[in-house]
Amino acid sequence: MKSITRLSEHELMFQMEITKFAESVIRPRVMEMDEKEWMDPEIIKKAFELGLMGIEIPEKFGGAGGSFLMACLAVEAISKVDPSVGVLVDVQNTLVNNIFKRWANDEQKAKYFPRLAATDVASYCLTEANSGSDAFALKCKATETPDGYILNGKKVFITNAKEAQIFVVFANLNPEQGYKGITAFIVEKGTPGFSIGKKEQKLGIRASSTCEVILDNVKLPKNAMIGELGKGYKIAIETLNEGRIGIAAQMLGLAGGAFDAAFKYAGERAQFGKNINSFQAIQFQLAELAIEIETAKLMVYNAAAIKDSGEDFTKEAAMAKYHVSGVAERVASSALEVFGGYGFIKEYPAEKFYRDAKIGKLYEGTSNMQLATIYKLLEK
Repeated sequence: MKSITRLSEHELMFQMEITKFAESVIRPRVMEMDEKEWMDPEIIKKAFELGLMGIEIPEKFGGAGGSFLMACLAVEAISKVDPSVGVLVDVQNTLVNNIFKRWANDEQKAKYFPRLAATDVASYCLTEANSGSDAFALKCKATETPDGYILNGKKVFITNAKEAQIFVVFANLNPEQGYKGITAFIVEKGTPGFSIGKKEQKLGIRASSTCEVILDNVKLPKNAMIGELGKGYKIAIETLNEGRIGIAAQMLGLAGGAFDAAFKYAGERAQFGKNINSFQAIQFQLAELAIEIETAKLMVYNAAAIKDSGEDFTKEAAMAKYHVSGVAERVASSALEVFGGYGFIKEYPAEKFYRDAKIGKLYEGTSNMQLATIYKLLEK
């Protein structure tokens, strides 16, 4: 089994370039975007210009032709500054682009890859009001017609929905077959009957849009189906395995950002006539956080490297998602305490990292679902 202990020079240089982008373009906008619950279009434009929205898309389609690990490195570096932008890039790369890469036919790749790499944000539409962890209980229905399909239903908690132009929607074409009727479809913004519903107001990652997606007699052509009829459940499961590593990378970046802020503050804040980082209690607290982040980093990089090697990575993805989301929550909480009372104030970065951290245990598979997956794989 392939594993990774250190990054290559190329990967390190790539990560440094993304860090420069995050510091120069994203950081000045973080507080305003959080307050307004809004993603600055300039950030999206710059992300496309840097090739960050098509990292694994082949170069012949305008993508960067990079690896899955590189996509995770980008998500991590961006999330150190703002996890909201991190998840925008994550969903584009680890979910939607991977679906097109693995299941789209040649015509679909030629049509959509250039757009996904250069201009169009994408969204992944699986969750419904009554099908969260039980994803295959979805009720969104697809009906076959002589010239295509008609979709009806509503999706909830859809990331990137406000900014997206391309949506991968999961609907059941043969409900009598249960989950084996679930099929994936490509729906473009502007298609009659397709609309974006309520935008959710959230505790954290507030600049990232989370909306309802409404499908009211949405007519699609035959070539809107992605993958095979009735194989949508397979696409969803396998793509979410990849996406869980991406979320782990987001949480790794968040933990790193919270730690960096706390470490810097500890070297500046004076109490009892000296900086608080001279007190052993603070030193030990920061040392323990550094250990947690390092273990999390090894799990994320290792899972991504195994995925890139072509070997099964389901267990490693679940373990990384479970462990790193917990690390992010603990680091963010402890980092806030290093700031003392100022950690509770919006002027300082600690409270935002703390709010942003909670989602890591919830989306793309709750922590309990990761534990269930891990146990099943241990039984084999």
